[in-house]
Amino acid sequence: MHRRAILLRTLCASAVAALAWGLSDQAMGQQQAGVAVDAQGVLQKRVVADPTGQLMQQRIAAAAAALNPKVRATSALRKVSLNRLEAEIQRRGGVPTDEMRHLAGLQRVRYVFFYPESKDIVLAGPAEGWVTDPVGRVVGLRSGRPVLQLQDLVVALRAFPPNGRHTQLIGCSIDPTAEGLAAMQQFLRGIGSHATPAHTNYIVTGLQTSLGLQEVSVLGVPADTHFAQVLVEADYRMKLIGIGLERPPVRMVSYVDRANPAQVSRNALARWFFTPDYQCVRVAEDRLAMELVGDGVKLIGENEMVGADGRRQAAGRVDAASQAFVTSFTKKYSELAERSPVYAELRNLIDMVIAAAFIQQEDYYGDAGWEMPFFGNEKKFAVQTYNAPKKVNTAVNAIWKGHRLMTPIGGGVTIHALKALEPESVLPDEGQQVARTRRELTPQVAEGQWWWD
Repeated sequence: MHRRAILLRTLCASAVAALAWGLSDQAMGQQQAGVAVDAQGVLQKRVVADPTGQLMQQRIAAAAAALNPKVRATSALRKVSLNRLEAEIQRRGGVPTDEMRHLAGLQRVRYVFFYPESKDIVLAGPAEGWVTDPVGRVVGLRSGRPVLQLQDLVVALRAFPPNGRHTQLIGCSIDPTAEGLAAMQQFLRGIGSHATPAHTNYIVTGLQTSLGLQEVSVLGVPADTHFAQVLVEADYRMKLIGIGLERPPVRMVSYVDRANPAQVSRNALARWFFTPDYQCVRVAEDRLAMELVGDGVKLIGENEMVGADGRRQAAGRVDAASQAFVTSFTKKYSELAERSPVYAELRNLIDMVIAAAFIQQEDYYGDAGWEMPFFGNEKKFAVQTYNAPKKVNTAVNAIWKGHRLMTPIGGGVTIHALKALEPESVLPDEGQQVARTRRELTPQVAEGQWWWD
């Protein structure tokens, strides 16, 4: 798999160049940040200004007034029965309500339960009422944390469906083309040792032109889904924090904070990519309950070398500055997710994929007699309704740092969900806490009810 990468090339006179994004959600004050993909598949930043916060407050007030008070209430552990939910949507002629589309306000998957007596497959986690922010992100009324969306859960379930077929890898990548890398290197050779700060605009334009559009690829899930769009946005913005083009909302070490151009090997390519923290699952002895623990996401890195023709091959090590960045990002991930919603959304996607893999592995589908006839059929329940991201414009930011030129370009997301369920990764249910929680929450619901507190 080609992952989006960071090209580091050192020359005598210098700047830091990369894909530009903008400031973080918090750093932009009352601006809301997201992404949009046009009809040609080009991913672009989307920012909506709200200088006084009045627009968001109006949205919150309207949402609070419209929501059912029961679903609007904050819940430490809301339960959603997946098979009951599907049945209720079918009973409504296949048209879900807002409560259904937003899974009754669930904000994380903390538990997966199966109840043999009632045959309920249940997701449980914290929840609250929700509001759609100006860029279209659905977040909690009080906390601002993203709310799980049914369309994303359906993508995860389809990756691990009742028929036993499973998806080995889910992820995304944003890569410069080999032609673009070769053209960029040729441009940089042409600059030689003659560049000065006065040439900054020339360097920026030359890098933008030579690199051209970056290629976006999505693996394991349909690219034309909200799920895929979140993967790409989180990946993209992580890298921009690393190279100093997006200010993080928390104190952390970025790559450019530590990078020493004099110590960077010529033509070295450092890659940063998200992966689950695979020791995130605790399973009850009777296999009827699973708990997801921890932050669930970590950032890792590795290096490659780039030839003059733009081809890449493994270099076998990660430099100290890159290692400092990925360590800091992982350590601060929970704080980042609290303040920049896209990282919480990425964590939720990983949680949903691992939950879906667990449901399939334990054959809850078969035990419940649930074939997922509605959720599993795109013609009946469409989730592939977005423009698929295919390209990203190359924007360049130049910063003089000593007398060396560093040109970072690209990372990725890789999710091998079944790794989290391997025996060596699964955590023990000490004191049978997970099993006890399942028993205490046995469903006692009325006809037609699919969620409860």
